[in-house]
Amino acid sequence: MTSHVRVSRRGLLRLGTGVAAAAALAAKPAAAAEGRFQLTAPSTSLIWKKALYDETVLQSIAFDNRNGHIYTLQVKNGAGSGAAGHLCLSKLSLTGTILGHMYLMGFGHGVQFGVEPSGTSAYLWTETDGVSDGKSSRGTKLARFKFVNGQTLTTSSSALTKYKPIADSDNTTCAIDPSTNRLAMRYWDGSGFRYAVYSLADVKAGSPKALFDVAQPSGLGTFQGYAAYGNFVYMLTGTAYGDDNPPPGNTYITCLDLRTGEQVQRARSVAGQSLDHREPEGMGIQIVSGAPRLCLGLASGVETARLASIFYKTELI
Repeated sequence: MTSHVRVSRRGLLRLGTGVAAAAALAAKPAAAAEGRFQLTAPSTSLIWKKALYDETVLQSIAFDNRNGHIYTLQVKNGAGSGAAGHLCLSKLSLTGTILGHMYLMGFGHGVQFGVEPSGTSAYLWTETDGVSDGKSSRGTKLARFKFVNGQTLTTSSSALTKYKPIADSDNTTCAIDPSTNRLAMRYWDGSGFRYAVYSLADVKAGSPKALFDVAQPSGLGTFQGYAAYGNFVYMLTGTAYGDDNPPPGNTYITCLDLRTGEQVQRARSVAGQSLDHREPEGMGIQIVSGAPRLCLGLASGVETARLASIFYKTELI
């Protein structure tokens, strides 16, 4: 798909195409977290139709940018619709090779999660203490735990450290912005979904102070994941291909300004449009040579052998 976008001189230096642009991006430290992603820019494939540890639909993605790994969440094999809240966590190389897995029993649905690198290891931030509505399970707290290949955790495991930054919140998930080391938490406040953003260090210290707290816009469609970068949060919505959703599908990315609560851009994504099934699932921020990528996950394949693909955008405005 070709996009016709008006680009300023400043924006041209950020396009991420060509040697000069790549060098400019590499020289720009990710911690600056300047600008926002151009959602109408084309997407590039990172991994294409890769198997995860279990065969169920991909739910969400996150990146260990220090150690060069991708993590994914999905409903555990044999857990049906996910009402029990049992999840499979896969660790992948950047080319999609399976490097390990964990099982998380009773945690929730896995809509989104975060990765906190620690030396050569990684700590995962996920929902936990899932509550079932008979069809699916949704977490009521956040949990931090170290990735240990082959380990199975329950909600009472001593390996977990639990957090609840907002006492009366429900349906709680999180993502980590690697450019600012902030934790973005999506939660239900009784009347709608909101995003609260904290310093990750403050959350870990037990003294979370919200830097931002804004409402999620209404009418976005079926929610499938989110990612935070700088002053913006990006929301993924849409459903799998079907009779009522033929190609190119109803996958959209929406950008929300965390400072004002304003929806600043919304655009259809046709990334991976040739996939069968093609269900949007999860977002994440990858950092490559200091340059950020806005990534989205797509599930494909037949019900008993689902596959995962990831695409990314690099253009900032």
